[in-house]
Amino acid sequence: MALDRYGRDIHYLRISLTDHCNLRCVYCMPEDMTFQPNAELMQDDELILLVRLFASLGFDKIRLTGGEPTVRGHIVDIVREIALTPGIRSLSMTTNGVLLPKLAQPLAQAGLKRVNISIDTLNPEKFRRLTRWGSLEDVWQGILAAEEAGLTPIKLNAVVVRGYNERDVIDLARLTIERPWQVRFIEMMPFAGATDLQLNQAVTTEQIMEHIEAELGPLHTANGGELDGEARVFQLDGSLGTVGFISTVTQPFCASCTRARLTADGRLRLCLLREGEVDLLTPLRGGASLSDLRQLILDGIWYKPWGHGLAEGLIPLNRVMNQIGG
Repeated sequence: MALDRYGRDIHYLRISLTDHCNLRCVYCMPEDMTFQPNAELMQDDELILLVRLFASLGFDKIRLTGGEPTVRGHIVDIVREIALTPGIRSLSMTTNGVLLPKLAQPLAQAGLKRVNISIDTLNPEKFRRLTRWGSLEDVWQGILAAEEAGLTPIKLNAVVVRGYNERDVIDLARLTIERPWQVRFIEMMPFAGATDLQLNQAVTTEQIMEHIEAELGPLHTANGGELDGEARVFQLDGSLGTVGFISTVTQPFCASCTRARLTADGRLRLCLLREGEVDLLTPLRGGASLSDLRQLILDGIWYKPWGHGLAEGLIPLNRVMNQIGG
């Protein structure tokens, strides 16, 4: 068991498989983003070794992120190896969905349990503006392919950006009336790269809820009032699905955090919105023993911060979003 100094059992690892992506979302990275050379990223054997080490420390829940995880070479083989790791009970992925039409079924067969798919609007023109390169139809087909492959329950993630898609939350929420999906609205968080946009064009959960309820009626508390992961969950009258809100900025959930992150270049990041990291890849390549690596992880987890410092104006600037993982 990996405990921090506040007594939290840290057992959920989000692994960024790559910083590369096949889209360029305005809130995530610059359009001319330069990615790290592959040699600087964890190789397959290094990644699997670290997964097994984390599993031996009680980490039982893994989420694969990016960049875009589906552009990682050997992605199906990687999923299969992680799924076969003793102690791993939950394996999921956050993806933009573009490559799911061809990958959903192989990933499910390899042991992936479910996916969260990013889709910030149902308007094709706005979607392309937000993603710079993306096709809404590609993502929609990816959602349907994931559902057909059994990667359920389907969760759709929407980052809400003022001036881009704040009114589009209504159509997205409407999806939950006839489909058993969870549509989750995420408050935009400030990082390096797009900091001005992230600070000045953010939309709060309260504002998003007001837009939805004005058009679709009241949102009723669901899931017994308990968080579903990071999301507070609600339901519209007569709906099959649910609407979730991830309010990292205005309603932090740090007290219940059980997460750590492993970046694509092998750093253990202890809080999404704090710059502190522990380098695991350099010692691994330098010949560190499993015992040494184990202690580095445990020591890092012990000093996991209580929460972010956004209220004090502390913004993490050492990485852009795609270098950390969602």
